[in-house]
Amino acid sequence: MVLKTFGWSFAVTALGLVAAVLFGGWTAFGIVAILSILEISLSFDNAVVNAGILKKMNAFWQKIFLTIGILIAVFGMRLVFPVVIVAVTASMGPIEAVDLALTDKDRYEQLVTDAHPAIAAFGGMFLLMIFLDFIFEDRDIKWLGWLERPLSKLGKIDMLSVCVALIVLLITAMTFATHAHLHAGPADKAETVLLSGIAGLITYMVVGGLSGYFEDKLEEEEEREHEAEEEAVRSGKPRSAVALAGKAAFFMFLYLEVLDASFSFDGVIGAFAITNDIVLMALGLGIGAMYVRSLTVYLVRQGTLDDYVYLEHGAHYAIGALAAILLITIQYEISEIITGMIGVVLIGASFWSSVRRNRAIAAAEGKAEASDEKTEVSSGV
Repeated sequence: MVLKTFGWSFAVTALGLVAAVLFGGWTAFGIVAILSILEISLSFDNAVVNAGILKKMNAFWQKIFLTIGILIAVFGMRLVFPVVIVAVTASMGPIEAVDLALTDKDRYEQLVTDAHPAIAAFGGMFLLMIFLDFIFEDRDIKWLGWLERPLSKLGKIDMLSVCVALIVLLITAMTFATHAHLHAGPADKAETVLLSGIAGLITYMVVGGLSGYFEDKLEEEEEREHEAEEEAVRSGKPRSAVALAGKAAFFMFLYLEVLDASFSFDGVIGAFAITNDIVLMALGLGIGAMYVRSLTVYLVRQGTLDDYVYLEHGAHYAIGALAAILLITIQYEISEIITGMIGVVLIGASFWSSVRRNRAIAAAEGKAEASDEKTEVSSGV
């Protein structure tokens, strides 16, 4: 079962890691491995959400999502999107960006370094909004209760996430301008940071709006299909499975693609905090995307969702850490390994906390059952 579901992911992992070693040695191997773990961890909740929606679709639309959908997800968002970001910020064509990355790494590195303040501001704000919206939401399950409880109360204030993000952006831009003034640096880049950060904020709101739109359309179509099916049953003329899978399934597919794109933004942009090399980025994110799809299939076939309830928290704290790191790297250089390990440590800690929680619940249930049995025996006596 596991080999059948994850077979392609294992194969892509082996090929990707071998390609990384051939391309850049063992350092590249480590970066690709970290990017793969990061993508899987940040997209874990994506797989859970996908599974919940995908199980409602018929076999035809499930196959479409897992074939055409994976082409859009892997080649569109994980391979093309990083190239587009570099091309736009470095003012070059996408083909030129790829050619430079493969043939003239020194010039490519220089262009990306020059464009880094814009990339970091855009990505930092996008990731910061994801983190803030998560941390300000009141959730039944809390990982770090001492922090999440007061923040969830503050989250009742409208537009608080946007306000906090804009304050952080202003402080970042002013700090950059002050540093440029004191060190005779390019003061105009402070404006670039400000504009790019606002662009990141707008992108997040547009992506969120599209996801919400398709979610609403999906709910409308499901309600219509349900009413039509009830009417058909009352009239004695049941509708075919194909008809029931029509518009509703199509909107499910569109919703899943928009949702996947929005979830993949954090992985793609977070990758820039680890490396600027689009080849290593494509390899790492591509491997991670394959596992997300395999995990989606696994969850659908098993008919169960994940029990590690704190993993989503750990992934979002990792997003918050990456957002802070991206904004800091506008001014200061941070090692790629340190950046990658922070995310891995946070996600690992949340995983271990989930395991401990599950063990504690199992132990409590065992004690309760033992107590009930003892009571029954005493009553019988």
